[in-house]
Amino acid sequence: MKTRLWLWVPLALFAFFAGLAGYMLTQPKDQFVESTMIGEPLPDFALDPAFGGLPGAAKADFAGGRPRLLNIWASWCLPCIAEAPQLEALKAQGVEIIGIAIRDRPEDVARFLARYGNPYTRIGSDRISEVQLAIGSSGVPETFVIDGEGVIRYQHIGDIRADDVAVLLAELEKAK
Repeated sequence: MKTRLWLWVPLALFAFFAGLAGYMLTQPKDQFVESTMIGEPLPDFALDPAFGGLPGAAKADFAGGRPRLLNIWASWCLPCIAEAPQLEALKAQGVEIIGIAIRDRPEDVARFLARYGNPYTRIGSDRISEVQLAIGSSGVPETFVIDGEGVIRYQHIGDIRADDVAVLLAELEKAK
């Protein structure tokens, strides 16, 4: 009798975990990730240019009283292609965007910008993701609103979609 009971234990465990997984899949997902870097100053950094066409990027580029966007991206990143038109739209509205290319080669950066547009005033090359990790970015693309004193005011995780442009413009206005 006891051996028969042990035969049902794996089935009961499977049913429990399947039920738990089913329950978790039906729950609404929270798409907001709380950043610990909001309100914190940018870490010190000075990055070489990602390619020969633009200067590199440094913390000092975010001083001067004007808020700017810091866009973490890569030429090998498919969502970065999807957000390119929105970055161009932000640039057309007078937003200064400084980019950091992650683990990228100069020729790939140049090819990407030639094909999808260049909304950046500067692009630094973060070859080992050191700056990316220091500012709390976990992937590409990510975009940060940096106020005129170099403090992170907002973090947008993922590619910028058309309806995110208004949100970023509002966050830039709040950062003034």
